[in-house]
Amino acid sequence: MKTVKENSLGFVVCLFEIVVGVLLLVSPIGFTSGIIITAGILLCLLGLKSVIKYFRTDINEAIKSQLLFKGSILLIIGLFCIIKSNWFVATFPLLTVLYGIGILLAALIKLQNTVNLIRLKKKNWYVSAIGAAASAVCAVIILLNPFSSTAVLWIFTGITLIAEAFVDIISLLINRKEGEA
Repeated sequence: MKTVKENSLGFVVCLFEIVVGVLLLVSPIGFTSGIIITAGILLCLLGLKSVIKYFRTDINEAIKSQLLFKGSILLIIGLFCIIKSNWFVATFPLLTVLYGIGILLAALIKLQNTVNLIRLKKKNWYVSAIGAAASAVCAVIILLNPFSSTAVLWIFTGITLIAEAFVDIISLLINRKEGEA
């Protein structure tokens, strides 16, 4: 239980990756549309808050803050996300590239962790190295996109998220146990 408490953020991130991976496998277009619409709603709320704050703020301070402009931009972007969520789904290849870059950055973080474990002379550094290598390979595959259809890419992305989460959980558990010894 001590391991879970000390690495709670890591476990929460892993659980989030598993949930997102499963949702991508079950209904990739529905999940993506839901995320985009939710983001649109949040942007509209933030925009509305800025507009209201503009009219409630002293005029001299309101002029400097440009809250009306900022709020209007957030409202427009938010409404676009809500009304045109399918546009984002159609541009999925671009989103996939961004996701691939994100996984590549995660691989570099895992590589840093691996090197840290080696320098600390931890026995199970190779588990972190496996996670880093797996992330790097998945990132390269996603960035090269050798798939025949977007649906296959969605499936691969979902499986990648789930697999990475499990490798990360194993790495967290093994490295914590080694730290306790």
